[in-house]
Amino acid sequence: MAELRTNRTKEKLSNGQITVCLAGLDTPGLVDFVGPMGIDAVWFEAEHGPVSFEDVGNLSRAADLWGMTPIVRVSGADYGTIYRTLDMGAMGVVVPHVDTVEEARLTVESTKYAPIGRRGMFGPRQSYGVADYLERANDQTMSIVLIEDIKAVNNLDEILTVDHIDVFHVAPSDLAQSMGHIGNIEHPQVVEAIENSISKIIAAGRTAGTTVTTESVGGFVEQGVKFFYTSVSGWINAGGNEFLRAVRD
Repeated sequence: MAELRTNRTKEKLSNGQITVCLAGLDTPGLVDFVGPMGIDAVWFEAEHGPVSFEDVGNLSRAADLWGMTPIVRVSGADYGTIYRTLDMGAMGVVVPHVDTVEEARLTVESTKYAPIGRRGMFGPRQSYGVADYLERANDQTMSIVLIEDIKAVNNLDEILTVDHIDVFHVAPSDLAQSMGHIGNIEHPQVVEAIENSISKIIAAGRTAGTTVTTESVGGFVEQGVKFFYTSVSGWINAGGNEFLRAVRD
């Protein structure tokens, strides 16, 4: 019989290690291509992007080839959407706009089987050939909640009391918008809210995540963030601009 695949990202986070999650990949070929780089997780976009339930199967298979954790951002804290995404092969879900403790609890209920949650019973793709899947699935399934509204920041103390959430990810763009500073994540009030939220997450003994670029990641490493989201589009832009400068020069 097959062994249940190890969730590399969850394992590293449990050991206090830094993890990198790469977004912007929406074909199995691209996922396979970045596999040798040693990326911990790939983030598939089903909130804003083109990823459908049908896509999750092949995207997650490509991630499995390299031991990367397939993570899908869903459209919200919806019970059926979350567990169906896991059924299709995701090993983790990202839930946007988790602004209340009730939404945080629903996230856990949807991602975990009993006795922790009430995830719907089915034979998901990650269970194929795994005899003890139901006994071990909760240990390998991740839940990530996005702290991306000022309401979530104001409710963060209560949200942090919810167990079985692997990452509390502070997302700057929507947070800036909710604070009246749309498009300006560098506004001092936004920066303060991000830094204070991260500090509060870490002080509570929980894992903090955030969205970074090559330029910003160092400061967040120093602050103690362990889960980093970055987009391949930033890498493409940087490499493309560097090449074009070389041509023009």
